Amino acid sequence: MIVVNLDVMMSKRKMSLNDLSREVGITLANLSVLKTGKAKAIRFSTLEAICKALDCTPGDLLEYKE
Repeated sequence: MIVVNLDVMMSKRKMSLNDLSREVGITLANLSVLKTGKAKAIRFSTLEAICKALDCTPGDLLEYKE
């Protein structure tokens, strides 16, 4: 199972979902789906934009758990 730690990174960077949405150019609805772990896929360009906005790596956002 892949766990999305978007909420953790947003908290560490003190960034709200609204702020991230504006900076990355992704709708709140799509970010919410990603944040809650309900997303089935993510584009590399989206992942890259989120990493840039949060100053992190994909490994900070995505975690594999059995």
